[in-house]
Amino acid sequence: MHEGRSQWGLIILRFKKNRLAVAGLVIIAALTILVLTAPLYADYNDAVLQNIPNRLQSPSSEHIFGTDSFGRDLFTRIVFGGRISLFAGLAVVTSGLAFGTALGSIAGYFGGKTDTIIMRFVDIFMAVPPLLLSLAVVTALGGGTFNLIVALMVADIPRYARIVRASILTLRGQEFIEACHLYGTSHFRIIYKHILPNGIGPVIVTATLALGTAILSIAALGFLGVGVPAPTPEWGTIIADNRMYIRHYPYLGIFPGIAIALSVMSVNLIGDGLRDALDPKMKK
Repeated sequence: MHEGRSQWGLIILRFKKNRLAVAGLVIIAALTILVLTAPLYADYNDAVLQNIPNRLQSPSSEHIFGTDSFGRDLFTRIVFGGRISLFAGLAVVTSGLAFGTALGSIAGYFGGKTDTIIMRFVDIFMAVPPLLLSLAVVTALGGGTFNLIVALMVADIPRYARIVRASILTLRGQEFIEACHLYGTSHFRIIYKHILPNGIGPVIVTATLALGTAILSIAALGFLGVGVPAPTPEWGTIIADNRMYIRHYPYLGIFPGIAIALSVMSVNLIGDGLRDALDPKMKK
């Protein structure tokens, strides 16, 4: 039935059959568009400048999500805060994936002492809970978006290194790799042109699911006060700034909480869909 389709064509076809994964993709795409186009319909000053006479106003036609304890428009803070929560999360995953792939590739391909040294360092980092490690790094480096990304990236690298190493160990002894050696292909080309493309499935799934974890971690660090410094909006910081008023003004926690929940749920659904689409057992 699917003869003539490429491997990626079959993966896309199986992904489309997963309605929850497609719904997650639509939701995260809509959130991304909403965040990227924020300057077209919202004023950034409303997100950062205090307006005390307008503080703690309930949702209305003028402020659809209401205002926070400093009189700032909550909807504007959420859409601009999404730029950090979503794109800093993407930067964490991308950078962690790049460094983790490099380390895992070197360890798995060359083996021996190289593998032992690299993986022992990886084990050391994996012995510390990721959020605690991120908290320690960001505390040492100081606040700021860049330092936050670096802290979360350091905690993410061991996960990718182990997955990539495992994929390479299963492929490096295959006949087509031996043929590459006999042909005189360089080690770098063998790894990145032949081994990684054939073992990239688990890495893609892990990276997609890790994006949801990164969004939660950014929000958690922001809530703890060691994330993005005020008054820059970020979903975790928004909740932290208003936590004393949430009991009497629940919208202050509900709306940013919904933004976090939708983002994490969407990327997790996409990750589940990719896992199923890349599963060889589902091939017909």
